[in-house]
Order: sequence, then C-alpha cells, then structure tokens
Amino acid sequence: MKGIKLFYLTHCPYCIQARKVIDDLISADSKYGDIEIEWIEESQHPDIADQYDYYYVPTIFIADEKVYEAHRGEQYSECYEHVKRAFDKVLEG
Repeated sequence: MKGIKLFYLTHCPYCIQARKVIDDLISADSKYGDIEIEWIEESQHPDIADQYDYYYVPTIFIADEKVYEAHRGEQYSECYEHVKRAFDKVLEG
C-alpha cells in the first residue's frame, strides 16, 4: 500500500482541521489508520517542501501526484471530502 505525504504548518487552522478530519476518519473506520502518513512540517523541512508544487497547506501527495490542496475559507465538510477521497485512493491501490 502506498502512503501519503502531508505538508502542513503547525499553527495553520486548516492543517489543524485536516488533522481532526484524519482522526475522525480513523475513528469511523480503522482501515484509515493503516495508511502510512509522512507528516512534513514545511517550515522545518523547506528542502523537502521546495521539491513539490503547492501553495496552500495542508496538501497531500500520493507518490508525486498532488491529490489535495486546501484553499482559504475551506470548511470542515469540504476538507473531510477531499481527505477521505485521498485516503480512499491510497486504499484502492
């Protein structure tokens, strides 16, 4: 199973929201807990972040494909759908 790279900033409200979405997904169905997540705090790892094309965080990549990038004003329900879609894509293989 492929894992995901998740770029975030520690104090970003959208990143905090995405972390809650992930916790909620895992609570709802344990299969989501099997997905390996490489959490990359972009301010601590700019050398890694600079290798990927994105503007907003959180952003999720599967291999080198960007499958989700948050946007300003994004609500919990939007984030949930996008993160769930990315996680489901990993589970589908």
